[in-house]
Amino acid sequence: MSPAAAARNPPGPEECARVVALTHEGEGIVREGKTVFVPGALPGETVRFVRSRRHRRHDEGRLLEVLEPAAARVAPRCAHFGVCGGCALQHLTGEAQLALKQTELADNLERLARVAVPRWLEPLAGPAWGYRRRARLGVKYVAKKGKVVVGFRERSAPYVADVQRCDVLSAPVGDWVAPLGELIGTLGIRQQLPQIEVAVADNATALVLRVLAPPSAADRERLRAFAARHGARLYLQPGGLETIEPLDAGAQAEPLRYALPEFGVTLEFLPSDFVQINGEINRALVARAVALLAPGPHDAVLDLYCGLGNFTLPLARSGAKVVGVEGEAGLIERARGNAAHNGIANVEFHVGDLSRPADPHTSWLRGPYSHVLLDPPRVGAREVLAAVAALRPRRVLYVACHPGSLARDLGVLVHEHGFVLEAAGVIDMFPHTAHVESMALLSGPGDART
Repeated sequence: MSPAAAARNPPGPEECARVVALTHEGEGIVREGKTVFVPGALPGETVRFVRSRRHRRHDEGRLLEVLEPAAARVAPRCAHFGVCGGCALQHLTGEAQLALKQTELADNLERLARVAVPRWLEPLAGPAWGYRRRARLGVKYVAKKGKVVVGFRERSAPYVADVQRCDVLSAPVGDWVAPLGELIGTLGIRQQLPQIEVAVADNATALVLRVLAPPSAADRERLRAFAARHGARLYLQPGGLETIEPLDAGAQAEPLRYALPEFGVTLEFLPSDFVQINGEINRALVARAVALLAPGPHDAVLDLYCGLGNFTLPLARSGAKVVGVEGEAGLIERARGNAAHNGIANVEFHVGDLSRPADPHTSWLRGPYSHVLLDPPRVGAREVLAAVAALRPRRVLYVACHPGSLARDLGVLVHEHGFVLEAAGVIDMFPHTAHVESMALLSGPGDART
């Protein structure tokens, strides 16, 4: 908080109260008097705190002491927990984190979709540490400290957290945080390098450096030495995503790739492409999606928001005809390349603007389709729901990165189009964070099995 903000929000008196729930950001909620959100506090705990910032509907609090800890409280593994904003729930057991996320999903489905879950899928969970293969790290030269800091933003602050390593970043990047800060501190452009994009593939680790000024020849030599010493691939990004190029322009390297071995599929991608953050959970998620949809050789599947073909190509291994649609032309180009080098011919990909109501004359929307998979961005799939319903598929699988968007869209499919919710479950794509990913299986009104 800035000095001016602190002057406007002097700390209140110390208070003791019981925590009743968590916010969507993982902060403890106290409802004695005006509601206050207290980072670091857990449901069921009695805590001592002060109100540090006031708002019209709620206050923000600062935890002073946990007087009665929750049974699920554990010691955070990371020394920077509480300052770094990369994690919010390291002080809660993994089992309790999953239960919390399932409760949030159930609450959203009940309140927003007005549906109950007839069958809960077993939560998809995997390694809690070293899982994050994609990340955006902030970079800042701090004159007062005389050094460059690299990491996630601080919790509730715009500053880059000063950390030495990160336990949630995939190896080897978690151990590179401090060395990257030391490297950038030696560069002439250390004040013109605000962020690093991380992409850890099965075969290489790529770092995309956002540069606001061209590095000098000496800078390039230092970057090359770091890349050689750590086995990293370095890229420079002077402008938009289209400007990303290897540190040594024209250098040839094998494409980044990750495998889905259960389906004999390998996907190639660029360091700027979207891939699911957690590689092991992604493999489990794809396997479950294929098992739940269970298409056969005589079926046709429509995969909307298909990206690189993460679900499309494994679904095609069933023998069904599969059509993938994505709004970004570059991703579709790479999806087609992935189909070709995996030898999968029973699939086709189309560029389609899924943010606008679909034109019924669009070739890929004519169907017929027996199954539909939706994997939309955070805002959901509202614009395509009517078009999906018009296809009258037997099964729809919705993979969501926001429980509110999922609930809103399921409410439309169930109450306006006659679909039936069969099952739902959480996906622990981001352990130690409050981020909730989930999936829901629906049967269509024309499915004889409903």
